[in-house]
Amino acid sequence: MDHPYRVDCLQYANWSEKIFRQMREGGVDGVHVTIAYHENFRETVLNVEQWNRWFERYPDLIFQGRTGADVRLARETGRTAVFFGFQNPSPIEDDIGLVEICHTLGARFMQLSYNNQSLLATGCYEAEDPGITRMGRQVIKEMNRVGLVVDMSHSAERSTLEAIEISERPIAITHANPGFWHPALRNKSDDVLRALGQSGGMLGFSVYPHHLKGKSDCTLESFCQMIAQTAELMGVGNIGIGTDLCQDQPDSVVEWMRTGRWTKEIDYGEGTAAAAGFPPMPTWFGDNRDFGKIEGGLHAVGFDAPEVAAIMGGNWLRFYDNSFGPAGPDS
Repeated sequence: MDHPYRVDCLQYANWSEKIFRQMREGGVDGVHVTIAYHENFRETVLNVEQWNRWFERYPDLIFQGRTGADVRLARETGRTAVFFGFQNPSPIEDDIGLVEICHTLGARFMQLSYNNQSLLATGCYEAEDPGITRMGRQVIKEMNRVGLVVDMSHSAERSTLEAIEISERPIAITHANPGFWHPALRNKSDDVLRALGQSGGMLGFSVYPHHLKGKSDCTLESFCQMIAQTAELMGVGNIGIGTDLCQDQPDSVVEWMRTGRWTKEIDYGEGTAAAAGFPPMPTWFGDNRDFGKIEGGLHAVGFDAPEVAAIMGGNWLRFYDNSFGPAGPDS
């Protein structure tokens, strides 16, 4: 292919053959997919089973990714490597031993919290943020040991800064944008972004409209100028794409994402009661076939070819190479 590696470090689509084919049309070499929001361990295994059926049915389009080498294999064979991740630590329940088992099943990212307080850390919607819990410190240590990446995309400020400090391996914020550009609860402060960059961590830029300046009306130029500003803040080697694409999901899924089992009332999060479903995507990114538009937009705001290649996938590929296996003796 005549374009650089393309790695999307977060999607939660309503998966289908159509979307798998669109990933191929868009040249997506690797994608991190959410396989758990609020599921417990056994329910998460059911989701792995579903993915196994897709891998069996569409072997010419997708396969399960476990290492950075699988992104390269995907490019060589014209397929997309699919990496599993959790948006909540619920799959490990209250059992630290399940960290290694989840990694064995293919999980490569786990958020320590999803909006609310968890057993491990505080989510960004809580009024108070006491930081990483006692169990959280132990789970981070175990995640570092086995190669399960700490993801703080939905976590609150103190918890995120503490996770960066406590983790002996670089962490990721797979899908969020800087707060200086758009002050959504989920977007990150300059302090977090600086600490993330200085520690060798990664930020994936989201195209989910609630995280965009101007929301659904956000322009490609504005998005790419934001990436350029963030590169100045945390380094061009520490940024990538994490679209948070929720393609073809029914609006009822938003209720599951926000509400799970923890409340009987609908929590609209960053939306409103009048617009509780998925917002319209910006015109320049509707599905996986649009990654080339982002590439063009990055060139247009002044990034050179090696920098565009790094942002579109090269940085994530390096991070995958360094993060998905057991910690070395010097880690």
